[in-house]
Amino acid sequence: MTLSRSDLSSLEKITGPRGLSIKKEERLVYSYDATGRSYLPDAIVFPETEDQVSRIFKLASEKGFPVIPRGAGSGMTGGAVPVQGGVVLVTSQMNRIIDIDDQNFTATVEPGVIVGDLHKAVEAKGLFYPPDPASSSVCTIGGNIGECAGGPRAVKYGVTRDYVLGIRAVLPSGEIIKTGVTTAKGVAGYDLTRLIVGSEGTLALVTQAVLRLLPKPAAVKTMAVFFDRMDMAAKTVSAVMKQAVVPRCVEYLDRPSLDLVRDRLSFSIPPETRALLILELDGSPDVVEDDAVRIESFCRNQGALEVMVAGDQTEAATLWQARKSLSPVLYKIAPHKINEDIVVPISKIPDMVEAIRKIQQDSGLTVVSFGHAGDGNIHCNIMYNKQDAVQAEKAHKAVDELFDVTLKLGGTITGEHGVGITKMAYLPKEIGALELDLMKGIKQVFDPGNILNPGKIFK
Repeated sequence: MTLSRSDLSSLEKITGPRGLSIKKEERLVYSYDATGRSYLPDAIVFPETEDQVSRIFKLASEKGFPVIPRGAGSGMTGGAVPVQGGVVLVTSQMNRIIDIDDQNFTATVEPGVIVGDLHKAVEAKGLFYPPDPASSSVCTIGGNIGECAGGPRAVKYGVTRDYVLGIRAVLPSGEIIKTGVTTAKGVAGYDLTRLIVGSEGTLALVTQAVLRLLPKPAAVKTMAVFFDRMDMAAKTVSAVMKQAVVPRCVEYLDRPSLDLVRDRLSFSIPPETRALLILELDGSPDVVEDDAVRIESFCRNQGALEVMVAGDQTEAATLWQARKSLSPVLYKIAPHKINEDIVVPISKIPDMVEAIRKIQQDSGLTVVSFGHAGDGNIHCNIMYNKQDAVQAEKAHKAVDELFDVTLKLGGTITGEHGVGITKMAYLPKEIGALELDLMKGIKQVFDPGNILNPGKIFK
């Protein structure tokens, strides 16, 4: 146990009895994230204010126990699990949308706001917050900031860091900082905001964020494009991106993915289908209609079996619901998975698809791939039974091969899931020793006592 009775008593004075739990069952609930890896914390705290966070951090720095920030626990790399015990700090009680400014196109929010709730709130005012990860119905703004989340719309609109104008955050010392701006531009000093965005909760805890909004697009059109060969679908992605049309989403699903969600679709799939592209266009109604006609004609010329256009929002929502449900239904194939979110240059997607096919063939394991093909971000899922020593060895060898090919093609080992604990050993494959030392130095400046989310990113 990292915490003493005195430490627990001090925490309870800060949060009140309802803001602290040391019950075994509740500690178990907050011991794992979407990776399934579990480390039991000593206590859970649910602060309601920035001041409470500050006082918790001051106590932790004084006593030397770890604090692990946590949103909804939907992360894929173990970033929110307490690998060294300590206190899991859950931001669910800090969930206010403080302000939506429709004159200056900003929203000011607390970290516990659910992303999907923010989408609804701003769209009701004719505004638009583009970042849209697959877990948007449950994941939080704070978690998205910590991981620099992306999602399907990133191909046109970018990722979370492109929409965080400024933040308030608590340092591990308990000091409170304010970074960034509330204006469209601002270059005074180093960009601490962007440094903290994507730092996986290792530098500071964001207590408030000013987010950039856009006008809500007047029209959206969703299309499903079917191919009988995966390589043709992959080549079509890079070809589509060369056109004068920039879709807001270009997603792809391979044959195993389609087989898993076939019964969730409101339309039938041509039986010879081996790959599906989901394309979504937005903008003014006339432009969207013209672009849809051009894209349909182009895809047919590329050899598409069929191109279907969603007739209404309900049909489009069904298609996206099937895509977003993929991750949890993968367990129908095997009891365990290694989920990697590699990114390659768009022109290299066909090469990556071929490499994944070869990895599957060589390993004998099922490898399911889908993801944000419009920006080269492929979610590659290696399915296996980790209780089977032979399968486990093959799966981890497949990961090594996957990352080696990704880097050889000029890509990166993670596009939006982060490093956490699952990619820690692989980080030196991509980042040089000097650069890693600089990053570790930044961590030391922010957190000299190493109390904030220790044991993440760096070995």
